[in-house]
Amino acid sequence: MTKVRTAIVIGGGIAGPVTALGLRKAGIEAAVFEAYPSTADGVGGSIAIAPNGQAALEVVGAREAVTAAALPIRRTAMSFGGRKVELPQLEGLPALRLVRRADLYRALRDVALDHGVRIEHGRRLVAAEQDATGVTARFADGSTATADILIGADGIHSTVRTLIDPDAPGPGYTGTLGFEAVVDRPVPGEPGTMVFAFGRKAYYLYWSRPDGRTGWGANLPQDEPMTLAEARAVPAEKWLDRLREAYGDDDPGGELVRHIDPGDLQVTGSLHIMPSVPRWHRGRMVLVGDAVHAPSNSSGQGASLAVESALELARCLRDRPDAQAAFAAYERLRRPRVERIAARAAKVNRLKAPGPVTSALMPLLMRVMTKTVLTPEKNLGPEQRYRVEWDLPVPAGV
Repeated sequence: MTKVRTAIVIGGGIAGPVTALGLRKAGIEAAVFEAYPSTADGVGGSIAIAPNGQAALEVVGAREAVTAAALPIRRTAMSFGGRKVELPQLEGLPALRLVRRADLYRALRDVALDHGVRIEHGRRLVAAEQDATGVTARFADGSTATADILIGADGIHSTVRTLIDPDAPGPGYTGTLGFEAVVDRPVPGEPGTMVFAFGRKAYYLYWSRPDGRTGWGANLPQDEPMTLAEARAVPAEKWLDRLREAYGDDDPGGELVRHIDPGDLQVTGSLHIMPSVPRWHRGRMVLVGDAVHAPSNSSGQGASLAVESALELARCLRDRPDAQAAFAAYERLRRPRVERIAARAAKVNRLKAPGPVTSALMPLLMRVMTKTVLTPEKNLGPEQRYRVEWDLPVPAGV
């Protein structure tokens, strides 16, 4: 039986509410403290929830709320210079779900509140102190909170990560800037079909919507990262000029980008990836989700891995006698999986923002990639069929 009875969860995005739900299911009281003063309306683009992520959400009673706000993606294809290859789907799994970040945050928040989780906004963590009896979080407004453990679910720019290890690495820039829009233009294909397109100069994706319009997203090569505020300060027409130059010769990318209304263009920000984090925990503090493992969006697994890790952390805290033993088991269970997926995604990133050498080798790389994606059971099966074994105890040898 665990000695942990209470937890502070820092961050109210994806991993935070799910961690709190998992902890409550494990018999541990948890409260979520979010830095921002309100929910994330209007922030961020779309997020994919893979079948493994949906399975983890099911355990904490959040799957139905999330999928209700999401578009099912039942078919996928890849396009290389206009040549489209439909991808076989994994048998027996639910459709991938595409959900707007703000809608996902809201759905998870509502489920957590319905289950009795306390969520406080406007509480930005600035420091934490721990001793033999617990850990105290100190917030920018002068308030404090104390519990047995503190969990950092505070994203890729995590404060908790630096409290655990001041020398911890920060996020790495992928060399691309994200954009998204809904275009009042149809594309061939049934609703719920998503195409991953490697254009002549840059990568983009598009999906057919039930209303006849087309969802569109782009990873525009950009030498230097920009903050979201900096990127959104640039007039939409200037961004559209760059996007038309990058995608104008692609089919259907050129047609889509030429019909984006400036008012519908959303800058989703510089895209980052977390390198391997040496320390996942220290004393009574531990990291979860993007704070410790954030593969690039190329993986299609960022949110799903965060949900899995939240659930696995709660399971280890349930089954280990103290926080230190639980944190060590959690890291041993999760690190190999998340780093393997991150490595796969990093290879795809090089094709999204290719340098001179990669550009020269692109035809060969595309042929290799096509062969890879046409064997999804071998390459994606271990990722998407994975399940956190909540109903089983954490093995003694872990």
